Amino acid sequence: THVTLLAAAQPTPFAPLPSGRWARYLRSMNKAKKLLHTRYRVNDLARTLKFYQEVLGLTEVRRHKSPRGSELVFLKAPESEETIELCHFPNSGPVEVQADLTHLAFQVDSLAEFGRHLASLGLKYSDGPTYKVEGAGGFAFIDAPEGYEIELIQRSPAAAEGNQTY
Repeated sequence: THVTLLAAAQPTPFAPLPSGRWARYLRSMNKAKKLLHTRYRVNDLARTLKFYQEVLGLTEVRRHKSPRGSELVFLKAPESEETIELCHFPNSGPVEVQADLTHLAFQVDSLAEFGRHLASLGLKYSDGPTYKVEGAGGFAFIDAPEGYEIELIQRSPAAAEGNQTY
């Protein structure tokens, strides 16, 4: 049967790997297919959600409570497939973000325009903007409520062609 064939084809530490089309299929099953979401634990879900929506323009795509009681909210940038999962789980203690541990990076059309948007909200960049020598691309950082760093990247024409990050 199909089940017997599948079980027989599973490699063991002592058996040679199968070859041919079936082997390629089995090897493809052992790899991550795509990034689905990145999770960030937060202390104040409402405050953090407001930041990601009003400052960055992300939209909420779903929300639910996990079986262990975590409140989960998934956010998405307009041109991205991947989501950010904000997780509020007070039972695991307060969130203390270590400096330079992790960051999210978002593309913006113009760091100057985004800086004006921040100013209209009473905010400013925590670092930068820093532009390339020719001024065509650059990056800057802002801090999310828990202290997670958010990088904003203005891509240069070369970066748009896939040769550089910014």
